[in-house]
Amino acid sequence: MKKPSLILLLSLSLNVFAQSVNDKIKSFEDNLLSWDTSKTKKWTLKERMTFYNMNAVSIAVIRDYKVEWAKAYGYADVAENRKATPQTLFQAASISKSINSLGVLKLVEQGKLGLDDDINNYLKTWKFPYDSLSKGKKISIANLLSHKAGLSVHGFGGYQKGTELPTIIQILNGQKPANSPAVQSVFEPNLKFQYSGGGTTISQLILESTTGEKYEDYMLKNVLTPLGMTRSSYNQPPSPDKEKLLATAYNNGKEVNGKYHIYPEKAAAGLWTNPNDLAKYIIETQLSLLGKSNKILSKEMSQKRIENNYGVFLNDFKGTKYFAHSGGNEGFVCYYIGSVEDGNGLVVMTNGNNFKLIDEILLSIASLNQWKNYPVVPQKESIGLTIRKESLKNIDKGIALYKELKRTKPNDYNFSNENELNELGYEFLRDNQLDKALKIFDLNVNEFPKSGNVYDSRGEAYFNKKEYALSKKDYQKSLELDPANHNAKEMILKIEKEIGK
Repeated sequence: MKKPSLILLLSLSLNVFAQSVNDKIKSFEDNLLSWDTSKTKKWTLKERMTFYNMNAVSIAVIRDYKVEWAKAYGYADVAENRKATPQTLFQAASISKSINSLGVLKLVEQGKLGLDDDINNYLKTWKFPYDSLSKGKKISIANLLSHKAGLSVHGFGGYQKGTELPTIIQILNGQKPANSPAVQSVFEPNLKFQYSGGGTTISQLILESTTGEKYEDYMLKNVLTPLGMTRSSYNQPPSPDKEKLLATAYNNGKEVNGKYHIYPEKAAAGLWTNPNDLAKYIIETQLSLLGKSNKILSKEMSQKRIENNYGVFLNDFKGTKYFAHSGGNEGFVCYYIGSVEDGNGLVVMTNGNNFKLIDEILLSIASLNQWKNYPVVPQKESIGLTIRKESLKNIDKGIALYKELKRTKPNDYNFSNENELNELGYEFLRDNQLDKALKIFDLNVNEFPKSGNVYDSRGEAYFNKKEYALSKKDYQKSLELDPANHNAKEMILKIEKEIGK
């Protein structure tokens, strides 16, 4: 019998592989929740995008240290009828911090920065204003990268196109036209974790002071280009030649004014990229950890980066480790994850504001590719989105539906997460429907009376209604429940100024 040729065998194996990948893609698209045995309905990806008000989703799946497949769905811009493609660029938001850490640690490996040195050793045009809250301890670059600097300012709201942009020093000082408060100590460094985009912004200034280059130029030359992230950029605003590649931002399906916000806080939130480019970063990290590549960092520095959460978050599931980071800017949410071993990973980028669809996509891919020890468990339906449609028409009927479902189907919907109602309340708040927002926040306070966050949210709604006494009372209650709530402290001072006018 004549043996098949090597070329024929290779062709057959490639066809089997292609068929297998195509089967996965079809399963992913046709029955996104097939892994969830608690679901009785078959949901397509398109149906879930509609449910979550998501106009575009772009993903890249990594398997065996390669991109197994990448695909985009929906519209990058609805009004322009412009479909999303794998080349479409999204704001990476806080994922920017992961790539930023590579740029900073590269300078550490070159001996230009010391991980454990006082940050003021490297700051020339601005110095961090240490005060009594830091208790005489100095903040290190390692503290900035791992969010252990004890600093304020969780994140940034960005700026509408056409408005005046602040300098980085104005941002750090909280001076106009900056729209965020000053970055300052809230407790001593290295005491505990507190996420701070403000701290990452200090690292941006350190990088510029050390290299003498613009942040975006240094990162392009020393990080993005070596990684092969050729479509990515930290330019804020983005360069005009990329305009037709940019996804438009949407909140609950509504286009953000100006199509997207601009983020001069580049290290913390300013990267424009796509899943294919971010997949290159994940794969390089995985190979560097194995000692098989050093395009940016050595094996030793990559290990130190992952183990100490420098720009990443490390999760351990029964001994199997995954590094990851999420991101959320105005009208964009995204997520990436990579396994420390085995070469698995995923990038999901969207031009919406709901992470729940990303969770479902993540669990679908983890199930289809059989990620080792990754917890693929049934998810409850979003109660906030379930009552949203009714609430938009009639807020009282929406709240009645919430109570009815909690009474009749308590195990089917996610009643245990305060963010379900909080997100709906903030949708009304953004649309200046203050009475509707207050009714949702009232419900949330009744449901979660021991949460400082729900009082903080209602306090904001009362403040917007200029009901300052009620606002102050809620912020005081929030502080009582959460003494570390820096926003509540600032808002109480702001209210006292308003009352004293």
